[in-house]
Order: sequence, then C-alpha cells, then structure tokens
Amino acid sequence: MTIPASVRPADPIRLDSLPPLRVDGRIDRLRARLADDGIDAAVITASANVVWLTGFGGSNGTVLVAGDGAVLVTDSRYAEQAPEQLEAAGCDAEVVIAGDPVAVGAERFGAAAVVGLEETIAWGDQRRWAEAAADLAPMASVVEELRAVKDPAELARIEAAAAVTDEALAEIRPRLRPGTSETEIQRGIDDAIRARGAAGPAYDTIVASGPNSARPHARPTDRELAPGDLLIIDAGAVVDGYRSDMTRTFVMGRPTAEKADMIELVTRAQAAGVAAVRPGAPTGVVDEACRSVIAEAGLGDAFVHGTGHGVGLDIHELPRVCSGATAILRPGHVLTVEPGVYIAGVGGVRVEDSVVVTADGCRTLTRHPKDPRP
Repeated sequence: MTIPASVRPADPIRLDSLPPLRVDGRIDRLRARLADDGIDAAVITASANVVWLTGFGGSNGTVLVAGDGAVLVTDSRYAEQAPEQLEAAGCDAEVVIAGDPVAVGAERFGAAAVVGLEETIAWGDQRRWAEAAADLAPMASVVEELRAVKDPAELARIEAAAAVTDEALAEIRPRLRPGTSETEIQRGIDDAIRARGAAGPAYDTIVASGPNSARPHARPTDRELAPGDLLIIDAGAVVDGYRSDMTRTFVMGRPTAEKADMIELVTRAQAAGVAAVRPGAPTGVVDEACRSVIAEAGLGDAFVHGTGHGVGLDIHELPRVCSGATAILRPGHVLTVEPGVYIAGVGGVRVEDSVVVTADGCRTLTRHPKDPRP
C-alpha cells in the first residue's frame, strides 16, 4: 500500500504558521444569547468556555458577564499572564485578581434580576450564588452551542491536529505485525504525535486487538497481536488546544469471511454517514444513515454507541450525533462519523473521520487510508 503524500511524515507543526486565535465579539454574542433567554448576567467557569470567551488558559478562571461589561476573575499566579493572554486574543474583559468570584459577582452584578449559572457549577457554589443574586437560572450549553461553529483559525488548528494524527499512524503502521503489543503501539503513536509538534494525544489512545476489539473503549494491554486479529486504533492530537479524532480498523493477515464482511459493512456505513453531512440536516439523519446500513445487514444490535460528536477544545462537544438528535448542522460544525460493530468472541470494527460542514456538504479532515491491511 502506498501512503498518500498528505499523510507521509512531515516537519513538526509550527504554531506561528497558523492564523492567530482571536475572540473578538464572542462575549457580545454570548450577551445577545443571554438576552434572548431572559438572563441578565452570567457566570462561566468551565475551562474550555473560559478559554473560548477570553483566550485565558490558566487553571483558575471565572468569567462574569453583565450589562456592557465582563470580568475575568483569577488568582495572583496569573496576574501577568491573564492580561497578556486577553490582550493577545482581542478580549477587552477586565482582569480582577481575587480569591472569591462570588464576592466579585455580587458587587459587579448589582441589581441584575436573573443570573445564569453553568450546570457544571458545584452545588455549594450554587448556594453561594443564590445568596448573592436576585434570581438564578440554568444556562445549559449556551456557550457550548456558540463554540460548536468554528471560525477559520479554529479550523486551522483542528485540521493541523488531524494531519498530525494521519502522519503518526502512517509512521506506526509498518509496526502493526503479530508479536507487537497493544501498549507498544500506543506508545509509538503518542510519541509520533508529540514529535510532530502537537501538545500530545487528544485523549487516551485506544489500541484494541483480537477479543479486546469487541469492547468499544478498551484500554491498551500487553496483549500481543496475533494472526487473524482485528485491530482498532482510535487516536487524536492536540494542537494549540484544539483536538482531532480518528479511528481505523486493521486485520492481521487474511481475515475470516465474517471479519471481512464486518470491515466492508462498517466502512460502507461510515461512507453513508459522511455523505449525509450537510448544512440544514439534523444530526439524527447522519446517525440514521450509518445505522440503517448496519441494521439492514442484521447487525443493528452490534452497533452499541452513537454515530458521533462535535470536536474542538473538548474531544466530546456539541453537536451530538445519535438516534433522534435534532441539532441542525451549520457550516463550521466539526463532528465525527464513527459507526462500529462489536461481536464478542469475534472482535470489533470501527471507522471514524472528523469532518467539517461546508456550504454544500462537508470536508473530511482525517485522511489516513481505510485499507485494513497494515
């Protein structure tokens, strides 16, 4: 098999070659959404949401949005870093160094009637905010929905992370032979990802062979590959905070007819799902496109998970791609399409790409060949 030039080992990613990440206008967009929902002020603590709104990447940050102003509350460790990162990202929020965001919020929100809290805020903190605010409202996935549509700079980083993953798998592919252990393969992929300039793997790399491949999220073990094994490799990279996600299935030597049929079926189902990705389509339609192919082959019960999910600052984010999902795809959405079939005693097959929704369909970001022969 010839590896396409696009996935051959390349020079490490240079972050200065990517377009700058800017957050200009994001807080204004959030404020407009809050107004639509009848929320006067908001408390943002989820780390990915804080980064997306302000550009601040420290471990302790709370964003308070009210009226025409916004405040980032952090501690003295970030007294220099926080203003620098906000200025570089184009965020005009004020930086306040304080140990108690609730006290800052009580002062800044003033007579705000309704304060929105993210659902991830701990119960104890919710009680303190209830004492400091006139009224509280749940703010379910508001920032996450805004984050779901990526701008060109975000897409550039996701695409770079996808290219890194393609190249890392191309490097390790000649080592996919009987006698090599799952953990050796995992280490090889993770090392290759870092060698290409990524911060590291996007999640715990999955390498599952033989009977382990029948478990969708199996952890690598010291099991060595054996002739006839199905082998699932699920890997991604992080480039400047943004992630990629890809799965390929291989077979060690000549597969049985059953395993060959599984590979062909899942590959065909995945292609049907990708073909269904287009602006205006509900994500449930993408799921159904994959699921119907597998169900028609009599293996619907062996497809035990959703078809996909959004990818960005988090490895699992909006939109969700599962049965009955109603989120409407828009240009700039990045999502995975990853049907799978898992049969105990035989093994599993999963094929996954990350794709970006375009004006007239989608573009595939992960491009490593799907040929199951190592």
